[in-house]
Parts: sequence; structure tokens; C-alpha cells
Amino acid sequence: MSLVGNLEDLGLGEILQIVSLSRKSGVLSLFSRGREGTIVFRQGQVIRATIDGQQSHLGQLLLKNGVITDALLRKALALQAQEGGVARLGELLTQRFSVPGDLVEEVVRQQIENTVYALFAWSEGSFDFELRENVDASEDPSEGLTQCFLEQGLNPQFLAMEGSRLLDERRHRGEIPEDTRNVDEGSFLDSCDLAFDLMQDEGQASVPAQKEDRIVVLVDDDELVRERLSTLLTDCGFTVHDFSKTEDTLIKIDFLYRDGFRPIVLVDLIMPRMDGSGILGGLELIDLIHDNFPDLTVIVLADHHTNNAEQKVREKGYPFLLKPRRAEIFDEDIFRVFSESLKGELAISSPEKPIESANETINLGDELFREFGEEFMPISVSESHGPVVSLLRSMLEELNNPSLDGGILLLVLRFASEFMNRAVVFTVREDGIRGLGQFGIVAPDGLADAHVRDLHLPLGSDPIFTRAISTRTTVKERPERTEWSRYLFEQLGGGEPQEIFLGPLVSEGKVVALLYGDNLPGTDPIVDTDSLEIFLAQAGMAMEKALLQQKLNEKVQEKM
Repeated sequence: MSLVGNLEDLGLGEILQIVSLSRKSGVLSLFSRGREGTIVFRQGQVIRATIDGQQSHLGQLLLKNGVITDALLRKALALQAQEGGVARLGELLTQRFSVPGDLVEEVVRQQIENTVYALFAWSEGSFDFELRENVDASEDPSEGLTQCFLEQGLNPQFLAMEGSRLLDERRHRGEIPEDTRNVDEGSFLDSCDLAFDLMQDEGQASVPAQKEDRIVVLVDDDELVRERLSTLLTDCGFTVHDFSKTEDTLIKIDFLYRDGFRPIVLVDLIMPRMDGSGILGGLELIDLIHDNFPDLTVIVLADHHTNNAEQKVREKGYPFLLKPRRAEIFDEDIFRVFSESLKGELAISSPEKPIESANETINLGDELFREFGEEFMPISVSESHGPVVSLLRSMLEELNNPSLDGGILLLVLRFASEFMNRAVVFTVREDGIRGLGQFGIVAPDGLADAHVRDLHLPLGSDPIFTRAISTRTTVKERPERTEWSRYLFEQLGGGEPQEIFLGPLVSEGKVVALLYGDNLPGTDPIVDTDSLEIFLAQAGMAMEKALLQQKLNEKVQEKM
């Protein structure tokens, strides 16, 4: 999950919401006016927080709050030292000195809350969230045994709501501190209404009354498709909130939910994951919605079949619809069939009001092309060269989008779907050629994605793959019957294509990925792929640019 930015653009409350809903583990660092604050998460729960690296000594806090005496603290520290410092101070006090565990936990909880609430006053600066599988491994062992640390963690959503409330109150009173280097452990709790019990079951929390407004939250990383769908939904009488990223979508859903709204969520299945990897980010979002907002209606969309992912969607009880491909989005006949299917699902989800079409149909394609002074023609790769060039141009614009962040291979697959029935992206490394992602593959057991990820061809094993890599040029021909080609076709569901396409993605002078495509289960030859080859060349350059930017950022971080 990539989460880096400015506090002016994304406040701490929103950041806490994102990490909470994603259930990630890692360290959030905030920087403001020469200060640094850190919040440590384990599976989305806050377990520690500090400002300017000042670790709070648990013993001193317990002493200050009257939980233990000075003599007892000295005994516990001495015992800890005698036993080699293998046990945390809190564990020793509760297990060996009969200090009530709930009192220790309450003191730690208050300290972490106070620190987080102080960070809400940081309205300017920057932040970054670093994923870590084991957040405990980052501790200084000598400090970790005595610092404030919660095993179960605090609910970030509660911290976000309470921190925002306290900040508003202090603003009204003109009491926002200019300097939070030294956090007063009691200052925030004095004005805090602790009516929310962190230990209560989720089902006991108060739920606002549901409101009847017809709201749709739409997430699709393709801007053109997203705009067309938003127009359709608006014409059907819905209030539409559309987004291109999972993080923004989760924030909006959570805010609406807490305000009492129950929106219908439309999710594009094929988009990057939150960390920028993979192409089934929609499935990741669906899992988060299912776990955090189980009563919401979700409709899943994709422009091609992905059997394994579709099966997981249906197992959660969500409907799946095929949406028009990018090249078909302005084909009125195709879009009309899709819109009727979508209206049917929406009618089932919100039966109290009929779904009506707008009196006047606006052809968004015509409007967009008029802005560019061009005559609109439906995009069809088989009818004329002009529309393919238009499609290529729009795809190149997306490729150059600075917010793409890891979706280059996803765009490659999406563009390839306009030329072939099936495609697979392979990574090319020293240890061989490995499957990464696909579209159009149908496996008898429904596990097409798993079969593609299991694909591994040694370098030099297949003559066509070898030629595409060594010459760094596109190959389009009938496949040779070899041991490895048989293995490949079996993994891709069986059958032998009449013609295959292999296009290299070249970055820094090396082939880093290969696009494979064919027209199974059909027998038609692959159409002209000049535009696709141009796009692959540009995609390689985009990957190279992204890699250089990453290296530059790493050097800047090293100098800081």
C-alpha cells in the first residue's frame, strides 16, 4: 500500500481510516516543523505512538498514576535485569507482582491516545507509511521492554473520530498548541468524553439511523469508463461519488457509513492493488468492504472474465457484470445492453424507487470528440486504423499519468484485450520466465490466475520466447510443438492456438517482461498489432522512468 503525501492534502484522521480499513502492519511517520511523530500499527490497530523519538517509560507512567509504588518498580526492574531482560515490564508486574492488568493497560492506552491526539494539531508537513510484516522487530530491545506498548492495539477509527472532535473543540477555544514536543499525558484526557468503550463488541457500538438517499460509490481506474458510468448512474437518479483508487474509495465509504448512509458500491475488479502490485485490486477492495461493511450492496464489474476471481466474488454473494471494454464504451448498442443489466441489479438493490432513464440521452463520446474538433467514430480494431490510433492516444495518456503508480502492466493487458482473445504477462528474470497476470484464460478447475502464477519457463527453453527476448522484437507466428510449448498451453487451459503473439517490454536495455497473446478458443488470425507494439515500447520507457524516479527518491531519502 503506497501512502505518502502532505498533511495539508490528507489529514491524520483520514490516514488512520485508510490504515485501519486496510488492516496493514507498519509505521506511519509524520514530519512537521522539524518534528517527527510515529504511529505503529499491527494489522490496522495502533500499538504504539511517539513524538520526536521520546519513548515513554511504562514504570514512570504507572508510578505517576499511582498504580505502583517506587519500591515495587525497583523490585520489578531488578528482577527484569536478573532474568536477562527477556520479559516486558508490564508482564512482570502483572504476572509476578499481582498488579491488575487492566490498570496497566489503561495507563498505556491513555499515553498512546494522548500522543496521537497531539499529532492531530500538525496541520502542515509530510507523512509516509512504511509496510512492515513484523513491527516488533523494529524495536530497540533495551527500550522495548519498558516502553508503552499495547498487545491488542487501539481502534484507529475511534482515534480518528475522537482526535478530530478534540481538535475542533480546542480550535473553538483557541487552545491549539503551537509546540507539541512535550506531550502532557493528561491535557487531552481532561477534555475527552470517553463514552466509547474500546473493549466493547463491534455490535454494541451505536449505529446511526440509516438514510434513504440513493448513493452510489464507484471505483474504476479507467477515467473514460468511469465518466461514462457516472453519467449513466446520475441519469438513473443516483448521487454518484467516483474514484480511481481504493484508498479514496474506502475513506468515502467509511464517512458515508458513519453518517448513516448505506451506499451501493460499484467495484472494478481489474485494477492495481493498494500497494501498486498485481491486477486484482478490486478483489482486495471487495474483501475489505465485506469485512468492514458487510451490509453494503456491492456490484462487481470487469471487462473480461477472470474465473478464479469471479468465483471468489460470487462466494461473497456479490453479483458480477461484464462491462464494455474501453474500445466499446461508446458503442451505443453494446453499452445499452450493459446499462440494462446494471439497472436490473440496481433495481434489486434499491427496489423502493424505480430506475428510470433520462429523458435525453447524451452521447458522451460525441461531446468529447467535438472538444478535440474531431468526428466521432465507434472504436473497433477490425474496421479501420483511425479508431485504433485514437485508442492508442488515450492509452498513452493514461500511461503517462503520474498517479499510475504500478499499473503499467495492467494497462498493457487492457490494451491487449482489444487485439486478442487471451493474453498473459510474463516477467523475465535471471531465474526464468514467470507468469504474472492474465485475461481471457479459462481453466477447467476455475483457477486460471493460480495456473498463470505457477507458470515457469527456463530461459532458452522455448525457441520463440528465446527469439523475442534475444532480439527484443515482436514475434507473431504459429507456435512450434515443443515440450515447453505443450506445458504452456496445458497451463493455459488446453488447446493449441493457430497463432501466438509475443511482445517484449524493454527497460534499461533489457527485456523485463513479455506479453503473450492468442485467439483461443477461436481460430482467427491475430489482427494488425502495430499500435500494440508502439504501446509496448512506450510502456517499457514508462517502467524505466518509474525505476529512475524510485532510485532518485531513495537517494534523496538517504541524504535526509
